[in-house]
Amino acid sequence: MAASPIWLSLTDLGRIFGISAVHCGRNLEQLGWRDRRGLPSPEALESGAAKTSGPHGQSQSTLWNREICGGAFEDKGYRPMPHSQQVQQWTYFLEAMAEGSPSINATVEQMAEDIPGDLVEDVNHQLAARGCGFRVPRTGASHHTRRSASAC
Repeated sequence: MAASPIWLSLTDLGRIFGISAVHCGRNLEQLGWRDRRGLPSPEALESGAAKTSGPHGQSQSTLWNREICGGAFEDKGYRPMPHSQQVQQWTYFLEAMAEGSPSINATVEQMAEDIPGDLVEDVNHQLAARGCGFRVPRTGASHHTRRSASAC
């Protein structure tokens, strides 16, 4: 039995390769899978590279097939970022956010909402090892177990 496809947003697809959602979208345009308005092309839909959700006439969101799009990105020379590098980047970023900056309007808790679930445990271990008191809430508990931004 074949595994079910993993469907990702542009942001999550780009994060795998260490690129922004904008850069990811441009790559999909170059592949002919996305038009300039951000909509998937008929070829992307037919090939299974993309799918849309939401009722017609209302705002639709597009999700991208991790395996198909990831394979196309790898064919273009992109390589997925190693897990350890992703953990390190999120750790440093969240630690800096927890220390605060008057020029940043977002809180560390808001930024932590974007961390991929498979990194949470390792990032929390690294934060603890670095002496930072902030922890990324586990999925499902994110709105009830947050710590303050001044935890480090």
